[in-house]
Amino acid sequence: MSVTIYHNPDCGTSRNTLAMIRNAGIEPEIIEYLKSPPDRDTLKNLIERAGLTVRDVLREKGTPYDELGLADLSLSDEQLLDAMLTHPILVNRPIVVTPLGVRLCRPSEIVLDILPAGQQRAFAKEDGEQVIDSAGRRVR
Repeated sequence: MSVTIYHNPDCGTSRNTLAMIRNAGIEPEIIEYLKSPPDRDTLKNLIERAGLTVRDVLREKGTPYDELGLADLSLSDEQLLDAMLTHPILVNRPIVVTPLGVRLCRPSEIVLDILPAGQQRAFAKEDGEQVIDSAGRRVR
């Protein structure tokens, strides 16, 4: 199965998502989007395929969101995309693409919805929260 993750290795949610993909026996294509951001068309396509709005994918925490005045609801999607392309840290993460769909994986276990059924072994997030039990089933 072909899987791509738009990943930030400094983000715990992104690291947990990547670990769950690997726990399914899949080595994804990893795009560190802060180093190699998607172009406008790719970003728009990802957002659309995930069934989200541009504002849904806009990250506030740890970004220049406030300084750029991005809370202003009169800003168009194109203006928000401009900001995200100029400051890729504004793109919420991780975004995962599989043949089963595209998802913004917050929380990280959302990735399980677009991976083949079954994990290889039990899995707990970095904080110790159990996600997959010893039988390979989703805990919650």
